[in-house]
Amino acid sequence: MQYESGTPGRRRSSRSRGGLAVLGDDPAFDRPRHVGRPNIGDRDKLMARIEGVLDRNWLTNGGPLVEEFEGEVAAVSGVRHAIATCNGTLALEIAISAAGLAGEVITTPFTFVATAHALRRLGITPVFCDVDPVTHNIDPAQVERLVTPRTTGILGVHLWGRPCAVDELTDIADRHGLRLLFDASHALACSSGGRMIGGFGAAETFSFHATKFVNSFEGGAIVTDDDALAERARLIRNFGFADYDQVRALGTNGKMAEVAAAMGLTSLESRDRFTAVNHQNHAAYRTGLAGVQGIEVVPYDDEELTTRQYVVVEVDETAGLSRDDLQEVLWAENVLARRYFYPGCHRVEPYVTEQDEQRLLMPATDRLAHRLLTLPTGTGVDATDIDVIAGIIERAVELGPLLASALPRRQPAPTPVAPMPSDGQASPE
Repeated sequence: MQYESGTPGRRRSSRSRGGLAVLGDDPAFDRPRHVGRPNIGDRDKLMARIEGVLDRNWLTNGGPLVEEFEGEVAAVSGVRHAIATCNGTLALEIAISAAGLAGEVITTPFTFVATAHALRRLGITPVFCDVDPVTHNIDPAQVERLVTPRTTGILGVHLWGRPCAVDELTDIADRHGLRLLFDASHALACSSGGRMIGGFGAAETFSFHATKFVNSFEGGAIVTDDDALAERARLIRNFGFADYDQVRALGTNGKMAEVAAAMGLTSLESRDRFTAVNHQNHAAYRTGLAGVQGIEVVPYDDEELTTRQYVVVEVDETAGLSRDDLQEVLWAENVLARRYFYPGCHRVEPYVTEQDEQRLLMPATDRLAHRLLTLPTGTGVDATDIDVIAGIIERAVELGPLLASALPRRQPAPTPVAPMPSDGQASPE
């Protein structure tokens, strides 16, 4: 077996034109290509920061690196306050609590399940609203019909870093006296209408999970221009402590550790490079898949700042094989494409058993959940990898129904779960 010089784990592109691993050929890659493989910044700077943490013997509880990281995140987002947390889910829960939400909150079913879980764990009922089939974000035209006397807020999600319909949602929230929050886990350093995401609504939250283009190993943040909300969030994050021995609120332990902030700062310093790589990769996929029947690379708005940390393709009926069949083809090649966010929050527990059939009708969400596939990107792949992956997809579509008939039928198709590999690939946040 031969490998290209300097690129361990990638085979030379010398396979037969018709060769696919699901048909008996060797996989295109002997090492998995992941969606969301962690970006690593300057290792020397990271290790120097970690050494400083150890030298100071200040490991947590609002150390200098966390304070510095909060300042950098606030600056990137154009807001006054950033409250760093140990993960993105706690950031959501703390923001929801600090905003005073209760009763029912309208949100999207097409998101990572943590968005809904953060509400439910606080005793709030998530009311799912279908999405716009083009933007994949919550459809403001349908939000207003779901407002009831129990509704206290709207929780939007900037999916793929593409902004929600911020102005429309703000108008609805203002007219009904609702609090508006945004889960901006995908949207650090992205913009909406020329304004940086982070300053919309009462507050927005980020995730710095290992799979994000900027990561802090694991972490999150609440960003806001609301001084009172920021103060409440800081209290909640630290058990309700306002001072050394003064507890003024019900709280939790949501603090970010210093070593996480060290990684966060190092990652932020490389965000321009990470973004450039993502833009190059997205363009390479669009070129490589141009003209492939039934395969569309979901575009980004060139008028907005975007990090393009996700490469999402839509597989329609004209491809001749289903999205799940294409995923199986890719997994056989060690290309671990993912079905974000299948099958939708409304169709997982505990929500699916609590909804009547009418409330489960989310046609746009259901359609997207069965058609979208995310492909490997970030610094873990290069142009040659993308060329190979695009070639696999093109060949799979060429074989079409013949290939689909050779694959085992799955009723219903299970969500594939990758084993946790050594490079830190994790859940599809």
